[in-house]
Amino acid sequence: MRLFFNPNPIKIIVSSSPIRFCPYFRSLPFTSYFYKYPPNLSGVNFNRKPLTTATMATTSKASSSIGGVVVADNEEGIARRFWIKFRKEAILAMYTPFVVCLASGNLKLETFRHYIAQDVHFLKAFAKAYELAEECADDDDAKVGISELRNSVLEELKMHDSFAREWGSDLAKEGTINSATVKYTDFLLATASGKVEGVKGPGKLATPFEKTKVAAYTLGAVTPCMRLYAFLGKELQALLDPNESSHLYKKWIDNYSSESFQASALQTEDLLDKLSVSLTGEELDIIEKLYHQAMKHEIEFFSAQPLAQQTVVPLSKEHNPAEHRLMIYSDFDLTCTVVDSSAILAEIAIITAPKSDQNQPETQIARMSSADLKNTWGVLSMQYTEEYEQCIESIMLIEKAEEFKYESLRKALEQLPDFEKRANLRVIESGVLKGLNLEDIKRAGERLILQDGCTGFFQSITKNENLNANIHVLSYCWCGDLIRSAFSSGGLDVLNVHANEFTYEESTSTGEIIKKVESPIDKLQAFRDILQNCGNDRKNLTIYIGDSVGDLLCLLEADVGIVLGSSSSLRRVGSHFGVSFVPLFPGVVKKQKECIEGSTSSWKGLSGILYTVSSWAEIHAFILGS
Repeated sequence: MRLFFNPNPIKIIVSSSPIRFCPYFRSLPFTSYFYKYPPNLSGVNFNRKPLTTATMATTSKASSSIGGVVVADNEEGIARRFWIKFRKEAILAMYTPFVVCLASGNLKLETFRHYIAQDVHFLKAFAKAYELAEECADDDDAKVGISELRNSVLEELKMHDSFAREWGSDLAKEGTINSATVKYTDFLLATASGKVEGVKGPGKLATPFEKTKVAAYTLGAVTPCMRLYAFLGKELQALLDPNESSHLYKKWIDNYSSESFQASALQTEDLLDKLSVSLTGEELDIIEKLYHQAMKHEIEFFSAQPLAQQTVVPLSKEHNPAEHRLMIYSDFDLTCTVVDSSAILAEIAIITAPKSDQNQPETQIARMSSADLKNTWGVLSMQYTEEYEQCIESIMLIEKAEEFKYESLRKALEQLPDFEKRANLRVIESGVLKGLNLEDIKRAGERLILQDGCTGFFQSITKNENLNANIHVLSYCWCGDLIRSAFSSGGLDVLNVHANEFTYEESTSTGEIIKKVESPIDKLQAFRDILQNCGNDRKNLTIYIGDSVGDLLCLLEADVGIVLGSSSSLRRVGSHFGVSFVPLFPGVVKKQKECIEGSTSSWKGLSGILYTVSSWAEIHAFILGS
């Protein structure tokens, strides 16, 4: 059976990006691998092997990416693993107002002067930390490597001196050290002096091994800074216009994107890996904590720079709760989840269905056997996949638009409702959803793994009483109870769910679906109805987060449409009608370049521009900041 259709190969990433199957009938189920722990539905044991050996081989080499670099988690040293693990902090740093303004070139000079003055204090502490680490290192090669890295920091200080000469000032004496800089430098020097929780004091470092541990801890504290600046340098350098020579901070960007600095960052990571080879699991945990703490200090360091100018991030900062209402819409399947809900519901049905030779009580709703149900589901999946492909191809036969044509796109997508309704009717008539227990559905929802950062994002919004935000989930899911239970486990009972619903007889599904949201047109109507029912007492700033063709119209009508993932069909159809797909960070920097003091928000719906992201961390950074 074909598990997926044209656009994307199966891509299994553990606790990271989604598993891509064809929409709605994605696959025969893989449920056990997408729950927080093996479910126990009415005493049914889910501890079976739903994946093939080949698929498991793919899973065992799960990869992650940041900054365009894709690496296999289990084949890298701890430096790279920690960088991947704390990628959210790297993204939060990149989306700080200071970095966005720096990238745009319109950061006010007095802010940059303040930053450089703070950085001089920091770099001196950084060089001292390297010096102490060199004294502790027992390996001659490690000593040489640390000495080289210390020299590179001294060269960095020379670059700062060149800024000072241009301005005719002594940056080291300019202004006071802010609290974020003090916290960061104190942390570095304390770590390099052996003042780390669970480690002997500096005067008691009797053995070479104990000293080497301190050197490793110090590298754990300095490595995040090197990698983060190398990452930011490359990201910002990619946005520079080669024909533009007037960017105020080109020299800064050129330095951190240079081959020499990239090599220094890699050398620091290699040293951390080398020094930590002989450490115990407990000692590696200490390094991980130091690494994470350093990343948080970096965010605080950027956030502490005084910005006396209007910025476009975080988006919620533009939002005045007294005058505006923040309306956040999100799709559910493969936007919030790692697997489509139809696969989950099919899994429950197949696992809880009676066996072929098993008699069913007359008082229960009659059900297919598990074998028949599995076969029927396979036929439905294949039929849906083939018809969906045909539907998308028929849309692509319409003449390609030279510019954004919303009305043409909307009319083209009017082909989908009939197709979706026929598919849903086949599901109802087949009886595959008959006899599911409501408690089983709720348990499955509670244990369903959502995409990394999704729950945290919604929790941050709902806990912020001053934000005046509404959250609405619009979904084709057949069973709204599954969605509600998935969010309730994260304390998100307040989310408004707009989806189809099962009908029940004494908590057992009848196989019928109360159809509310079946197509892109239905989603759009729900989107508009929600806005209309909000009233006119405030202006609405609308954000829609989605991943598929079904979300396309809502994505375009929202003031900010955010595409999560890499659906080829979404991009094909959108591009065919003139939709532009822009990575979010470059889009934000462009908006910052265009930002004029005192101007109102430039985020407007029906612009024909959709912004692409690879994670909920990026959405969080853009909308809420650090």
